[in-house]
Amino acid sequence: MTRFPPAFAHPAGDANSSKMKLVLVVDDSRLQRRILAKSLVKWGFEVEEAESGEAAITFCKSRRPDLILSDWMMPGMSGLEFCRAFRELSDGHYAYFILLTSKSEKEEVARGLDSGADDFLTKPVDNNELRARITAGERILHMQRELSENNRLITDTLDELQRVYDSLDKDLLEAKKLQQSLLRERHKIFDQGTLSLMLRSSGHVGGDLVGFFPAGTGQLGLFAIDVSGHGISSALMTARLAGYLSATAPDQNVALERKPDGRYAARPTSEVIATLNDLVLNEMETEHYFTLMLAVVDLNTGRVTIGQAGHPHPAIQRRDGSIVQTGTGGFPVGLLSGISFEQFDVQLENGDRLLILSDGVTECPDPAGQMLGEDGLERIMVKLKGVKGTALLEALIWELTDFAGGGDFPDDVSGILFEYSGVDQRP
Repeated sequence: MTRFPPAFAHPAGDANSSKMKLVLVVDDSRLQRRILAKSLVKWGFEVEEAESGEAAITFCKSRRPDLILSDWMMPGMSGLEFCRAFRELSDGHYAYFILLTSKSEKEEVARGLDSGADDFLTKPVDNNELRARITAGERILHMQRELSENNRLITDTLDELQRVYDSLDKDLLEAKKLQQSLLRERHKIFDQGTLSLMLRSSGHVGGDLVGFFPAGTGQLGLFAIDVSGHGISSALMTARLAGYLSATAPDQNVALERKPDGRYAARPTSEVIATLNDLVLNEMETEHYFTLMLAVVDLNTGRVTIGQAGHPHPAIQRRDGSIVQTGTGGFPVGLLSGISFEQFDVQLENGDRLLILSDGVTECPDPAGQMLGEDGLERIMVKLKGVKGTALLEALIWELTDFAGGGDFPDDVSGILFEYSGVDQRP
């Protein structure tokens, strides 16, 4: 192995400057190597020589040249074999490979290209042609290395984005656990009926929330909230609203008022919604609004007082299976100030059940884009007449999944089911 240092370096900004620095000349003829090396050193390259393909491979394992000039016909390992072996060493560093040959047949040229060669020069080598081929190689090598660098930057960026995504995904999974923890009990049995709750977000976290709270002697408060939008900001809004309707801190629950004797009782649902509307508009810096269904159930009589603020109508399924969907509609909470909200009463008889669902159910689309609607919900409820409790809510999800064609729901789905059994009249 013979080494020739460069006679001079490419000046900065020179038209000939490139990333090509080290050239490896491989030829079993010492004279041919010296002739080529002399010109290359004159042009400013560092030159290394190898007298065989085997010696060249050994050199390339320790240093990667930028340009290789290799004779095709050599004893032992031929230029083609050396080229193939060199390409197999690839570690991301690409070298421009020129085969020196007296062959000019197209089939032979094709063999060389298939072996990994970039260009050919016919022996004896003309210096002008050699310099022109090197210049062309420099341009290709520059583009190749620029592309490799860009690919590396893209890969590094994608890796960093993946790390960020994994971190966010982990945080979102924790957020989902925290949001689900707001729903402390999903099933509760009372002397006068059974309560079941469902909460299913379309993403990690969502803007739906359902819950219940004691609302005084023989009174049960129910609420269903659907905050506009999706994701983290909507979930944070639901978490804050949950505090205003707390089951564990009645003094902070805006739906309750404390009587002179210290006991808590339910406020009129229309007044509660108006209070929440003022809180959102005056105390919360948010662009979110939400729909709300707030109900107070008298467990002893079956009368339900409901305040509706843009939430879908409640559905009452009578004991005989018939369905009634009724309500006042109303404005969502947090949209307009100074508006009034209405409330209405419904009467539950023994064996009746009340179902409050978010619009993620009735507005769920099928594969053709047609929404389930209130009629579709009634069909499902009739079909599931004999299913009770949490099993009904689970079966509702299965029916909705089938209607949607097996895909994910585009919106959060939540619901409250209260099945009224009435007061036990036994002595």
